[in-house]
Amino acid sequence: MQVHVVVRTCTIELLPMTHPEIRNSRQLGPEPSAGELALDDRSALRRVAGLSTELVDVSEVEYRQLRLERVVLVGVWTDGSVADAEASLAELAALAKTAGSVVLDGLIQRRDRPDPSTYIGSGKAAELREVVLATGADTVICDGELSPAQLTALEKAVKVKVIDRTALILDIFAQHATSREGKAQVSLAQMEYLLPRLRGWGDSLSRQAGGRAGGSTGGVGLRGPGETKIETDRRRIRQRMARLRRDIKAMKQVRDTQRSRRLASEVPSIAIVGYTNSGKSSLLNALTGAGVLVDDALFATLEPTARRGSFDDGRVFVLSDTVGFVRHLPTQLIEAFRSTLEEVVDADLLVHVVDGSDVNPLAQVNAVRQVLSEVIADHHEDPAPELLVVNKIDAASDLALAQLRRALPGAVFVSARTGEGLDRLRQRMAELLAPTDTAVDVVIPYDRGDLVARLHADGRVVQAEHNAVGTHIKARVPVALAASLREFSAAGASSASS
Repeated sequence: MQVHVVVRTCTIELLPMTHPEIRNSRQLGPEPSAGELALDDRSALRRVAGLSTELVDVSEVEYRQLRLERVVLVGVWTDGSVADAEASLAELAALAKTAGSVVLDGLIQRRDRPDPSTYIGSGKAAELREVVLATGADTVICDGELSPAQLTALEKAVKVKVIDRTALILDIFAQHATSREGKAQVSLAQMEYLLPRLRGWGDSLSRQAGGRAGGSTGGVGLRGPGETKIETDRRRIRQRMARLRRDIKAMKQVRDTQRSRRLASEVPSIAIVGYTNSGKSSLLNALTGAGVLVDDALFATLEPTARRGSFDDGRVFVLSDTVGFVRHLPTQLIEAFRSTLEEVVDADLLVHVVDGSDVNPLAQVNAVRQVLSEVIADHHEDPAPELLVVNKIDAASDLALAQLRRALPGAVFVSARTGEGLDRLRQRMAELLAPTDTAVDVVIPYDRGDLVARLHADGRVVQAEHNAVGTHIKARVPVALAASLREFSAAGASSASS
C-alpha cells in the first residue's frame, strides 16, 4: 500500500508590533515615552536575593563587587533630637532600598562623637554582631563616612561586610548612570573613595626585584621586596583616574558649547534644583511634557535634561532638570559631578523644589542651599534668583502645609501629580523672568533665509507674509537680534521702494 503525502509550503511574513496593520488590528496604545522605557529597563534589573556575602577573609572586601541583600543599619546620634536621628536612619533605609537591599533592622548609638576605632564602640559592636546573627544579615551599613581603620575594625567585630553611607550612594549612582559622561563621573568618584581604602595581604604578593630583573644596578645586597600588589593596584587606579579626568574635561567642553548656544539665543534658562526624590522630574514633565523618567526612588535622575516650554504670553524658556542632593552628599560626588551641576551657574532662575510630605522639609532646603553655595562660589558670580516650590501637597497634611507657609512665605505650593498650583507657578516664573525682547517689523530678503530661521527659533512671530521684496514679519525678538535686524525695518523698505 502506497501512501502519497502532499507537502504544501507557505510563506509566513512576520510583522513587527509597531507595524500599522498590527497596531490597527490590536488597538495598541501610544508609543511609550523614553522615561517609561528607562523605568521598565530599571525595573527589569533586580539584585538576586539569598547570595551570602559573609567574608572568609575580611581583607578582601574592597576587591569584591559591592552586593547588598539583607542589611542592618547602624547610626551614631551626636547632636539634634531623637526625631532627627531617626529621620536620618530612615533616609539611610530609603537609600538601601534604592540600591536593591532588604533592611532587616536598625540601631542608633548615642555618643558625643563617633568612636575612632569601631565607629560605635566595642560594646555596641558586640551587640551589632548578635543582631547580625539573629537576623541573618550579610551586610552592615553605617550612617556616616568611615575611615579605613574604622571599616577594618568593625568588619572584624561583626564578621560580615561593612560599608558606609558614601559607598552606598556611590553604588546607587553607579546603577543609575546611563550616559557616557555620567558613568565616567561615577567611576572617578568611586576610585577617589576606594584609593585610600585598598588593603593588601602583606609581602606574600610583592614583586621581587634583584639580579637581572633589577636592571644593571641590581645584584647582591639589593634583592628584596619590590612593588607590592597593593602598590600596583594604586598605581593603576591613579592612571585610570587621570584618564577619566581628561575624558570628563573633554565632555565638559561639549556641554559648555551646548550651554553657550542656549545663552547666545537669549532664551531664558531655568534650572530645577532640590533634594533627591522631591519631584523635580515630575515637575519638568508637568511644565513641558518632557516624558522623562519618573520613579519613587532616591537619585532616579543622574543625567541633566533640558526641555523647552512657553509661558502664557508665548515667551519661550528652557527648563533643565539636575541631579538631586542629599544630606552629607559625598565630596567625591560633588567634585565629579561639578560639570553637571554647573547648569545652575548660568541659569536665569533657580526653581528650588521641596518635598512638602517629608518629615523635615526645612532640613532639605538647608542641605540643597549648602551644596549650591559650594558650586556657585567657585565661579565668583551672583547667584540667580531662587523660587521655592513646595511639591507633593496632595500627600502632605494640612498642619504641615500651614507650618511651611509660615516658614516659607514666598514659596509656591503645587502638586506635579494632580496639577494643582501649576498655573500659579507659571505666573511666578514669568514674573521673575522679565521680558528681554522687543517688537520688530521687518522685511527680510528672500536670500536671507537664515534670519527668518533665527526669528522663528529665538523669537515669537506674530505675523508673516510674503511680498515682492521679501518676507514681511512682525515679531518679538531678543534685543541683540533686534539690533541685527535694524537695517531690514519695514519702514525703511517701504520708503526705498517708493
